[in-house]
Amino acid sequence: MDFLRLLAEHRTLPLDALFQFITLFAQETFVVAVICWYYWGRDKNLAYTLGFTYFLSGLTIQGLKVTFRIPRPWVLDPDFSPVKSAVPAATGYSFPSGHTQSGTALFSTLGFSSKKTVTRFLYFSMIVLIGFSRLYLGVHTPKDVLVSMAVTFAISALVWKYGRPLLDSTRYDLTVSLLMILVSCILIIYNFTLYHTGVLPASEAADCFKAGGAGLGFAAGFFVERRWIKFTYPDTFRERLLQFSVGLLTTLAFQQGLKPLLGDSFYGSILRYLIVVFWVIALYPYLFQKIKNSAQRGLRA
Repeated sequence: MDFLRLLAEHRTLPLDALFQFITLFAQETFVVAVICWYYWGRDKNLAYTLGFTYFLSGLTIQGLKVTFRIPRPWVLDPDFSPVKSAVPAATGYSFPSGHTQSGTALFSTLGFSSKKTVTRFLYFSMIVLIGFSRLYLGVHTPKDVLVSMAVTFAISALVWKYGRPLLDSTRYDLTVSLLMILVSCILIIYNFTLYHTGVLPASEAADCFKAGGAGLGFAAGFFVERRWIKFTYPDTFRERLLQFSVGLLTTLAFQQGLKPLLGDSFYGSILRYLIVVFWVIALYPYLFQKIKNSAQRGLRA
């Protein structure tokens, strides 16, 4: 807390705006948009690596959150005040940092994939900046950030070294999917147990259920796409950009539209995130592959 108080003494409105902007690069919407860009139009295998790293580390961090149940800094010390604009996005428990996990999962994988030293340096610098932004904004302690960064980076490195080669063939698709389903189900059951025994309040359990649903959607979508859809990209950048834009808009519409339909219950949250991620990984690619195949048959006719 002493370090957070020190940072708070040097806050200014321009720095508040700067670090609030930097932390946006770890928001769920931004990270998912980047993964979708690679998946729908640039590098499917890299996108799968990003997805595995993002969801697996997310499940791990959410599991640690509900296990240790450490409150946010302003709850630990009522005299401490975070930057107000950062509070609405600071959901769930404080330890470890979810934003740091998202940013580390994204930029470490991109860093591993880059062949240019300068680009790699920029990606890894973003991890540090995002972590520091969470401290400056006063929504996490150094322990929250450093543990999240270390755990996620370790998962990212393991997925890059051992998981990425598995994508070269479909031999292990079922194994990989079942592993992700197993981890997701363990987290969901663990979270339900903590909630039903009164250990975990409903407000703190929500993010964990969302992560579990997203993990299930990714596992199912991965297996279905790899075995049966096997989509290919449009030929031109303009077509890929259009495909990405339509896909992102429909994904956001699904995410918001399913919420009132399925409700805010735990079961509704699990199902909503499962459907949205399955749409991204399998259903939307199936639709644009069908359209592409139909257009090609029309040209041949």
